[in-house]
Amino acid sequence: MAKSGKTRLVADRRRSAPAAKPAATTRKASARRRKAAPKRRGPLGWLIWPFRMLIRVGWALSWRGALVVLAILTAATFYNYARIPDMATLADGRARGSVTLQDRSGETFAWRGDNFGGLVTTDSVSPYLRDAVIASEDKRFYRHIGVSPRGIAGAIRTNLAAGRGPLSGNGGSTITQQVAKLLCLGNDWDQTLGMTEAEFEADCRAGSVWRKMKEIPYALALEAKFSKDEILSIYLNRAYLGAGARGFAAASQRYFGKSVARVNAAEAAMLSGLLPAPSYYAPTNDLQRARDRAATVLRLMRDQGLLTTAEFTQAMETPASLSPAARQDTGGYFADWVMSDAPDFLTSETTEDVIVRTTLDKDIQAAAEGALEWVFEEKVRAGSEAQAAIVVMSADGAVRAMVGGRNLRGGGQFNRATQAVRQTGSSFKPFVYAAALDLGWRFDSTVLDSELAIDVPGSGTYSPSNYTNQFYGEVSLTDALARSLNAATVRLSENVGRDVVRTVAEQFGIRSDLAQGPALALGVSESTLLEMTGAYAGILNGGTSVTPYGLTSLSLRGEDGSLLDHEGGLGERVITEDAARQLVYMMSRVVAAGTGTRAALPGDRPAAGKTGTTQAARDAWFIGFTGDYVAGVWMGYDDNTPLTGVTGGGLPAEIWRETMARVHDGAPVTPLPMIDPPREARPVPQQPQPAPQQQAPARQPDIAERILMDVLGGIFGRN
Repeated sequence: MAKSGKTRLVADRRRSAPAAKPAATTRKASARRRKAAPKRRGPLGWLIWPFRMLIRVGWALSWRGALVVLAILTAATFYNYARIPDMATLADGRARGSVTLQDRSGETFAWRGDNFGGLVTTDSVSPYLRDAVIASEDKRFYRHIGVSPRGIAGAIRTNLAAGRGPLSGNGGSTITQQVAKLLCLGNDWDQTLGMTEAEFEADCRAGSVWRKMKEIPYALALEAKFSKDEILSIYLNRAYLGAGARGFAAASQRYFGKSVARVNAAEAAMLSGLLPAPSYYAPTNDLQRARDRAATVLRLMRDQGLLTTAEFTQAMETPASLSPAARQDTGGYFADWVMSDAPDFLTSETTEDVIVRTTLDKDIQAAAEGALEWVFEEKVRAGSEAQAAIVVMSADGAVRAMVGGRNLRGGGQFNRATQAVRQTGSSFKPFVYAAALDLGWRFDSTVLDSELAIDVPGSGTYSPSNYTNQFYGEVSLTDALARSLNAATVRLSENVGRDVVRTVAEQFGIRSDLAQGPALALGVSESTLLEMTGAYAGILNGGTSVTPYGLTSLSLRGEDGSLLDHEGGLGERVITEDAARQLVYMMSRVVAAGTGTRAALPGDRPAAGKTGTTQAARDAWFIGFTGDYVAGVWMGYDDNTPLTGVTGGGLPAEIWRETMARVHDGAPVTPLPMIDPPREARPVPQQPQPAPQQQAPARQPDIAERILMDVLGGIFGRN
């Protein structure tokens, strides 16, 4: 069969189409291909690439580091939270207590230690005070969480602009952070730390970076533990505000004499203004400076809407004033002496709040301070650096006033009435005459005032002379004391016996070592003004020794019972009452017609005393008494520079007169406890004869005289 012309159709051989792959697999494959093929970078890409890597590394480290810091901060916050006690415990964190000193009438005149006025809260203080603290210390206090980054940044900027270190000066601390400082991050001071309490507190307030870092978790813990008002209450109770005041309650009483709930806007601003520098802004140091600082706080309160315009104007026109007690600022030397004289564990080292009742009379204290100031202003050349001290006491040794010196160039509180040990000069002579009178001599007995030569082993011949360089022959004991005759006094001392004179002086209260030689009679020994004044008090009270004292009772605040009482300073009898009455009369002649006439008081008020001037006039004294009080005055230079033209009968006598005139102003006249010679004069009894003139060594008493002296010594209790 013939083939047709059509070609045979044959189907093409085709591969079957592969199955579609999943999209995810496709993306991975594409990614692998992109990774395998190096990306081409242009020049700009190569420049940017290192920075991109740094950013990636920095970011990785940052968020990981932030997590670590957050973990540490959280742990530290929880740790501090667990350690923080309750608010009442934190409010009074003093390591020692306070001592409040009251005068004889019960009025407070001085504070020592750390005074705490009791726990207060934001509800129990004046609203003005709360607002003043917020305005001046932390205006965002109620809005932050305990730390203010904005405040810290602003403080750093301010410090750097002022040329200080970033954390030197303004620290930008919130009130919460300041509380953390006050609490010393939960650590308390104790004596085993090897630093004083002041050094410990200074270390707590140090503005180091490490200190700031530790403050943050503690501040956060405080915010977690307490409410804002409780944190502010801790601050109000814990802050130091100068003059020994811890907390605003104590400061309000210290400066204004009123409750912290009653302070007005001006007073609140002054108290708040103390916070940056309590001692510098303390109104007791500089009232005007404290007022200027308070004005700044008032302006802040006005600008923040915490004071109306009317309140601001009134506060500016009537600035805060100190209370009479704070303004008087008297009795500081006396207060320091009482603190040093009382038991340490009840005063300077007390951990309790103590009330000390004292013998101080604020009127007498003011009289003594005023008299000293007046004499130096009116009768001493301008610019003189001479010092003076005054002590006034009752006849039983109760100290009524004490001035320890003049405040020159803000020097320390060196108390020249109690701490300066100086030669006494002729103010020692009454003890020579007291010994003689107690052994039977009389006020009108006579003694020879003439040249005298005494051989002193190891020193040669001792020959005292009088101030006038003249001798007066036979003189009465009264005349010899009134004219302060040296030769007569030494001769009397030698006849009476130096040991007897020394014993009488010691029994009257002179505690310092007394000279062994014949110059003992002329006051070459040293003593303090307080000792000498106390010894003269024994003469006034009839011959009984006294121990000067200033503390009458001591008790704990809030308790009725007394821990310590002092009934008086009277001791043992030293000389007979008759001898004392004769000696008072003899000393009255010193003021009436002797070396102390410039001490005579107005209105014919009777007074008695004795002048004293040491070698080269390095010390000048006048110590005397009326029927009511004994007063002692010392004058000299701290470095022993001789006084120019000053003797005990000069400026010291005038200071004494001005002091006692003010003390007795308007008071009735009290007679001196002394003999009245016209009615009591008797024939002069036989007595030992004085040593012959110009004999060296001095004649020793014969056996009859020694027997007589032994008999008299046995009768009158003398060796």
